Amino acid sequence: MEYIKELNQTFKKGAVVDVRSGDTVKVHQKIKEGSKERVQIFQGLVIRCDRKDSHTSRITVRRIASGVGVEKSFLLHSPLVLKVEVTKRSKVRRNYLSYMRKLTGKSARLQGLDFDRQAVNGVVDKHAEAEAAKLAEETAKAAEAEASAKAAEEAELEAKAAAVQAKHEENKA
Repeated sequence: MEYIKELNQTFKKGAVVDVRSGDTVKVHQKIKEGSKERVQIFQGLVIRCDRKDSHTSRITVRRIASGVGVEKSFLLHSPLVLKVEVTKRSKVRRNYLSYMRKLTGKSARLQGLDFDRQAVNGVVDKHAEAEAAKLAEETAKAAEAEASAKAAEEAELEAKAAAVQAKHEENKA
């Protein structure tokens, strides 16, 4: 049993933001499309928090997109979740806010609470930040390589245009 606990601890992130039901959060998630990677932000209301102390801790975030309710579950210790940022904290008395699915408009509003935003979001995970920096560096290198290839192609086209122009001038004379 101790071995299992130790193994689970190895998969946990060093620092995770304290997220509760009723929080409005921005979840920065790494998305892979073919060979490219990008960061997508999903903002919504946390309607459920599961297994807080486990390495399988999960939050369910709900938002309304184009008039349709969309829910996503995020494993907080997953390497694909780069950052969770709490933007608003609301007063709720339950852990599972399933009743929010039926509510729309003004009735779906929750009473806000004052909280120290910097203290809650100030949790720093060095590994996740290094991963984000690496992703940004790869993107910059790819853009630089693409720009240099385009510049070389432009130079080649300019040289061809000059040669054609010279030939045209020669035929005129």
